[in-house]
Amino acid sequence: MNERPFSLAELMRHPGRYAGEIGKLGAIGVVVLAVGGAFVYVAGFAAPDRLTPQHIVNKFETYSGVHPGFRRNHAKGVCVAGYFEGNGKASGISRAEVFEPVRTPVIGRFAIPGPNPVAPDGGTPVRSFALEFELPNHAQWRTGMNNTPLFVVSTPEAFYQQLAAGKPDPATGKPDPAKLKAFFSAHPETQPFQKWVKTHPPSSSFANAAYYSINAFRAIDADGNTSFIRWAVIPEAPYAPAKPSGNAPDYLSEELSSRLAQGPLRWHLILTVAADGDVTNDATQAWPDDRRQIDAGTLTIERESAQADGDCRDINYDPTVLPDGLKPSDDPLLAARSAAYAVSYNRRLHEEAHMPAGQISSIEGHQ
Repeated sequence: MNERPFSLAELMRHPGRYAGEIGKLGAIGVVVLAVGGAFVYVAGFAAPDRLTPQHIVNKFETYSGVHPGFRRNHAKGVCVAGYFEGNGKASGISRAEVFEPVRTPVIGRFAIPGPNPVAPDGGTPVRSFALEFELPNHAQWRTGMNNTPLFVVSTPEAFYQQLAAGKPDPATGKPDPAKLKAFFSAHPETQPFQKWVKTHPPSSSFANAAYYSINAFRAIDADGNTSFIRWAVIPEAPYAPAKPSGNAPDYLSEELSSRLAQGPLRWHLILTVAADGDVTNDATQAWPDDRRQIDAGTLTIERESAQADGDCRDINYDPTVLPDGLKPSDDPLLAARSAAYAVSYNRRLHEEAHMPAGQISSIEGHQ
């Protein structure tokens, strides 16, 4: 899990670059199968009558059809790159090297949710920010964050039901209000998320939004002691609400490009530490505001690039890819996210592999 993976599409484009790696594939395959099997087991996907990651990804594909080569969710996005500068303040809670006073390169991706790669940016209040920290010795930390500190549901099964309820009606292009109302009535755990969204208007920019891990994780210190944490990146740019209407279809990416032309953008990585009794396996429940917080360092984004050929295109931002010193919690959504991301990733790589030469780079916004 610590070595940087290379995609099938990348291998096909640059076979010589990975000649030395091909001999390792047998051993790596055993590890991947073992880890993947663990995720399937933890998520409850192995039983024939249970929800599978394929079911979740298939449901996304019913929303606006299949867009070959694109992610099945968060299809519309932009690549960014920069670095994280740790300050050592979090080293006491996690032995991960990224928290030491060192500079770590990062490859990131801003996006909006949904499977449509040409959806208007103003069509959703949710923004996402994914990061890959490239640590020494090929270790990695990947995280996919949203601008909401809570998730709408707590289980993969409820998420699938939400997708089914929110599927657009072909006649109107919008979800059936009666189905959505029935879903939310049957799932009272969605109320904290709904309340938060109603009281926190979306930001006017990718750059002035805070982004949250949502799920809990385990931090392990040098002595092997474990603490549960969530994290967020908090912007230095002042928050401003988005206009309710009249925005250009691509205003978030255009505004980001304009900001970066004026200089780097910065966020502070804040770790929130759970206290005894705090829920760690339910992403719909917030921890109290008085929990200990650690400013672990500064994230700096220096440049952006189109996802058609940007560095983020071939990265699967699986939130369970973690360095030594961080581990997943018992939140069932983490295993489900990992499994579904893998299905989406493999499908789009298969589509890339069968595209005519030159078509990959010609797809506008391709990821």
